[in-house]
Amino acid sequence: MDFLEKYNIKINNKKLLEIALTHSSYSNEHKHLENYERLEFLGDAVLELVTSEYFYKYTDYKEGEMTKKRATFVCEKALATYAYDIGYPKYIKLGEGQKHNLNDTIIADVFEAIVGAIYLDQGFMVAKKYLEDIIIPYIKKGTNFNMDYKTTLQEFVQTDRKSLEYEVIKESGEAHNKTFEVVVKIDDIIYGRGIGHNKKEAEQMAAKDAYFKSAK
Repeated sequence: MDFLEKYNIKINNKKLLEIALTHSSYSNEHKHLENYERLEFLGDAVLELVTSEYFYKYTDYKEGEMTKKRATFVCEKALATYAYDIGYPKYIKLGEGQKHNLNDTIIADVFEAIVGAIYLDQGFMVAKKYLEDIIIPYIKKGTNFNMDYKTTLQEFVQTDRKSLEYEVIKESGEAHNKTFEVVVKIDDIIYGRGIGHNKKEAEQMAAKDAYFKSAK
């Protein structure tokens, strides 16, 4: 679990980190394990305080505007994006019935749980620096986490007169709980991959993957 090393964070209590990465579906199958829900509750409070302090100290927004801005950068899409960038979704423990359903909600919850684990193990200032290192660059860029990635990618492709195609490469699960894996191709070259409960969601995730890769 090297995703915290680049932030110079070493968790002493490894059990806390294990709990932060454990979904309830996994803990239900392994009766003596805790899941991340309590840590998520704690991490959510730390996240709200750190972002609130930043907007209070470094902007002159009125209360309503600070609330809106904060909501933008602590929403589910934002937290899931931070988690993907850091690279810890692959460490999340899911139960057998949940393995094909690692979605943004779970990933965002785990992000908060890990913040809670850092806070308990290393204290508030370390957790604060961790969050600031991750979130402030997005705030300064003015990132819009409510972006329609399919539309944005389409506009980009039209500018260069390139062809754009979404292709379902895998379909799994029961009829009531299907999972689709989609790739997006630009001029027949795969630029992104996405997974969702329907084709539309999977296409949006593939477009998001392609957008962030092209932005680097």
